Order: sequence, then structure tokens, then C-alpha cells
Amino acid sequence: MFTQVKYYQPYNSPHDPCPPIRVKSYQTPPQLYIGFQPQNLQQFSPKQALYCGTLWPAFYSPYPNPDGSDDK
Repeated sequence: MFTQVKYYQPYNSPHDPCPPIRVKSYQTPPQLYIGFQPQNLQQFSPKQALYCGTLWPAFYSPYPNPDGSDDK
């Protein structure tokens, strides 16, 4: 199973004046994992599709707030 959030550990120099960031993350869009759009994909209701920005749940990605807060 794939995940839309990837993590990596950047190099932290011992001479860097800033506090190090040990682990960084980034988002990957769901369409990277689907070659061609298959037939008969499940669909959102029209109202939910407008809220999510796509008709198909397979292409939806919530893109959470990076600082961890749940602002909407």
C-alpha cells in the first residue's frame, strides 16, 4: 500500500547555527500512483465532490496542515 506522505532525514551540519530539523516530510499527489483512470471508479456525491475538489475518492488528498493544527 502506498502513502501520500513521504519522510526523509536531511543532512545536519555540526556547524549549522540553526537548530536542526531531524525529519522532514512532503506530500505526493494520488494521481502519481494511478497510471490510467480505470473505468467505474467510485464517485463522491455532487456536494462532497465540490468540497473535496474532485469527483473520485481515489484522486482525493486532504493535504493536512504541516504544523499539525486542524484549521479549516
